[in-house]
Amino acid sequence: MKIAIICANGKAGQLIAKEAVDRGLDVTAVVRGENRSAAPNALIKDLYDLTRDDLARFDAVIDAFGAWTEDTLPQHSTSLKHLCDILSGTDTRLLVVGGAGSLYTNPEHTACVADGPDFPDAFKPLAAAMGQALQELRSRDDVRWTYISPAADFQTDGARNGAYSLGGEELTLNAKGESVISYADYAIAMVDEAVNGNHVRERISVVGE
Repeated sequence: MKIAIICANGKAGQLIAKEAVDRGLDVTAVVRGENRSAAPNALIKDLYDLTRDDLARFDAVIDAFGAWTEDTLPQHSTSLKHLCDILSGTDTRLLVVGGAGSLYTNPEHTACVADGPDFPDAFKPLAAAMGQALQELRSRDDVRWTYISPAADFQTDGARNGAYSLGGEELTLNAKGESVISYADYAIAMVDEAVNGNHVRERISVVGE
């Protein structure tokens, strides 16, 4: 199986690349400069310069793009639109490293994590930008996309425990009543979904055990 990981030099991208390589998959890092991931192959190119031909040979493309500053937050939408446009009508799957802020907190799906009183104000612009990108992605029936939201507490340097639980559109808690997952365990879930392809045109979520 051939997988491309966009922004493979990032924290999430590096762990996803390592997980995929360790499983014996054919992994290519899509990076703007020197490849610092475990992927043995590299495509040195900016995300916005990628073409349909660049991605045609891959079974799955994992989008680990992230933007954090006020002026770059709209790129969550524009970068995802670009990837959708060049993958439109193809069999290549697009898997997106998503956010937790847009997960619903009630059965009616009228309230989200980011709406809660304890959600930090500093992260609200990011949650809004990622939520908008997800809503735009939902309208794409011409792309085989999957959006994977992490738990609310997404731990950059958390341990790789090797286990996770799969959820859907609503915030899911583990047996301890926590919504937490490490980047390393999230990487396991991402590669599992890339290999199995069970949730095409769906948003799913994962929580550590």
